[in-house]
Amino acid sequence: MKYIKPKVIAEIGCNHKGEFDIAIELLDLAKQCGADVAKFQKRNNKELLTEEQYNTAHPNIANAYGNTYGEHREFLEFSTEQHKALKEHCDSISLEYSTSVWDTTSAREMITFNPGLLKVPSACNNHFEMLKVLRDEYEGEVHLSFGMTNQDEEKQIVEFFEETDQAKNRLVIYSCTSGYPVPFKDVCLLEISRLKKEYENRVKHIGFSGHHLGIAIDNAAYALGANWIERHFTKDRTWKGTDHSASLEPNGLRKLCRDLKATYEALNYKQSEILDIEKVQRDKLKFKKA
Repeated sequence: MKYIKPKVIAEIGCNHKGEFDIAIELLDLAKQCGADVAKFQKRNNKELLTEEQYNTAHPNIANAYGNTYGEHREFLEFSTEQHKALKEHCDSISLEYSTSVWDTTSAREMITFNPGLLKVPSACNNHFEMLKVLRDEYEGEVHLSFGMTNQDEEKQIVEFFEETDQAKNRLVIYSCTSGYPVPFKDVCLLEISRLKKEYENRVKHIGFSGHHLGIAIDNAAYALGANWIERHFTKDRTWKGTDHSASLEPNGLRKLCRDLKATYEALNYKQSEILDIEKVQRDKLKFKKA
């Protein structure tokens, strides 16, 4: 297997708590930690949610930013102009900007300033009206998670992009288990191998979107063939909000980027039977028959 240099996505999502200054700070921290991409989320909440969902109380009042779920979501939402400003800041620090889009309106709004990649979350990968916008009206990469998605649905999604020859050069699919956080037994890393076997020659890349704790298994995901690694990112895991507890803080993200780089450098064969670094030790230590 030929390994491609891994790319790390720092999924900021809504961990900015609705504060633009915190979003900028998280971008700077992600860059300092070595991430390649920082990603947010974009929703048109009245399009995405039913009236009942919009007006229902948040299921966890301790994490709510409004009296109803709709108010909570609106509080955390940035405008298109704010997202454009976030991309401009990313450009200024050589960090790639991205966002997940959850509905057709959001997809159309985000493609107006042409980010290099947009993400489809697991919850919306069956929203084919939105997928058609990303496939037919957008030129960047489409990254798409397969959490809570059965194999027939996976096939339908890939075939949808193949209809217009957009899968091989633009579609990146992610192995994912949708839970916050996910116990290790439910991460199911070998799904990466299954996706590679089925789709490696049909899509651009395979990725891994992890919602587990710690960084012990991300290198295994990369070694299995996921060259895009996405992890939730926050400044403080104790902050108010639902995603912080399953996120990496700066020290964790820094170590993740460091370790993935080391793993990439190590995943090769010896270029000679005895490496130069071994020759001195061989002369000194190798058993010599008297």
